[in-house]
Amino acid sequence: MEFGLSEEQVLLEDSVRRFLTDKVPLDRVRQFADDASDHGDDIWRGLTDLGVTGLLIPEDKGGVGLKMLDAVVVAEALGRHVVPAPFLGSSVIAPRALTLAGRGDDVLAAVATGEQRVGIAFGEAISARADAGLQYDGGKLSGKSLFVLDYTADKYLVATPARQILLVDGRDSGLSSRVLPTVDRTRPTGELVYDRVAAELISDDPDLFDEVLDAARVTLAADSLGAAQEMLDQSVAYAGQREQFNRVIASFQAVKHMCAEMVARLEPCRSMVWFAGYALDDAKDESRLTACHTKAHVQEMGKFVSRTATEVHGGMGFTDLVGLHYWFKRIGFNRQVLGSPEMLREEAAALQGLAA
Repeated sequence: MEFGLSEEQVLLEDSVRRFLTDKVPLDRVRQFADDASDHGDDIWRGLTDLGVTGLLIPEDKGGVGLKMLDAVVVAEALGRHVVPAPFLGSSVIAPRALTLAGRGDDVLAAVATGEQRVGIAFGEAISARADAGLQYDGGKLSGKSLFVLDYTADKYLVATPARQILLVDGRDSGLSSRVLPTVDRTRPTGELVYDRVAAELISDDPDLFDEVLDAARVTLAADSLGAAQEMLDQSVAYAGQREQFNRVIASFQAVKHMCAEMVARLEPCRSMVWFAGYALDDAKDESRLTACHTKAHVQEMGKFVSRTATEVHGGMGFTDLVGLHYWFKRIGFNRQVLGSPEMLREEAAALQGLAA
């Protein structure tokens, strides 16, 4: 059996990559990272025109109505260009949660047209701090969420420790926020504090939360796969140009081995990510376990590739002139957010009855 992308998915990937090559060069990423007032509106408008914002939104809600495998293909392309866009929250998690719950049609329509962005505050439901607390009672939410993804948003999906999913309006007077600086400046992250904020209950089904979380984890794995592939490609190109002792360093056996090992470790990850995306919609009995294994494995391989690619570049790998650090930091951030490899392996063991 041959498992691969369809002709339509290949065309989707090509269209997105052409747009990103033209509109999101490294200098545009630098501009976003250095300017806190830059929300990447031009990039988001371009992705909206391509239909990326409504990728998972049903057609009757104004979207394209595609599946998670299509979102995985786009996520890999975005990772290759370290695109500063709220794709994870607005185009994957929010449509997945609202569609599965049969709620938020107005939000879905606004997201599909690029009019609204949705931030994601799932941290307290995954691994809350010892003194953390979110209280939801009588339609009001109080407490605090840390490491809110895509936090410069119009709406927020907030998950409680009981794995309820709530929808909060970013303009509520009881809501305050601040930036939480992280290593990855291409993905704005913040803190939300709720003081009796009005919150709409989207779902109180823990299984639905898990299904949404699986989709988010696979998307992050695809993003890291794209970032790692770009670091590998840049390393090969650099090794073919950089000369030492009157020879290009690509002719040195040690450098050849480093590049070959990166390829050998990374290439199997692509089919793993593709199957994980496919399983989310078409093999649901395997999707939870596959999502855990995929994010855990791809993030470990991404860590190896990011380190090795930097070593191939030598001292230049640490400079802003090359900009390799943007991909390095993106992979590092993805590795930890929504579950580290260690945590995911423990989850996978529990799913298989191998751990409590």
